[in-house]
Amino acid sequence: MTLPPRLTHLLKLADQGPTLRAALAEEVADLLAAWPPDYPPEMRSVCETLFARIMDEADTPTRARLHIRRNGASCELDGRALVAAARKGTGLRETLAQLLDVSEAAAEHILRDASGKSLAVAARASNLRRCGFSALALLVHPKTDRAGAHTLLDVYDDLTAAEAARIQRSWRGRPASTE
Repeated sequence: MTLPPRLTHLLKLADQGPTLRAALAEEVADLLAAWPPDYPPEMRSVCETLFARIMDEADTPTRARLHIRRNGASCELDGRALVAAARKGTGLRETLAQLLDVSEAAAEHILRDASGKSLAVAARASNLRRCGFSALALLVHPKTDRAGAHTLLDVYDDLTAAEAARIQRSWRGRPASTE
């Protein structure tokens, strides 16, 4: 089988080891996002495996960036990158800032908002599913009791995607505020 030049290039990058992982990751993400119809379908599974290996080795912000790059900014995020960063206790602010395209100061404000509304807005604006938001909210606000957890979920449930997107746009370039 003759491989298209782009696939040959990716396979060469894969053989170069970790020094070229970032370039490889971005190219593979782009390729999987728009698989050309004339490319051999059996090579897609090779690229999927390669992408999964790269994702396993990447840090949390890189995984989040690659996930969005591969699936598009409007994809429904599964929250693994945010939840993983919250569990580790590192990189959450940076990951959130990158996913929302806001400053790290705005992301910090979102995380410190005791009401949880900013976090709910961030989750809705990122298309984070309810179960992902629930896990994230409990990790960000660990002292929340059962009633408080239900209140956070109610805030999330009451937000529309359009309202969350409007608030997210207002966060760009200034600290986060849900007003």
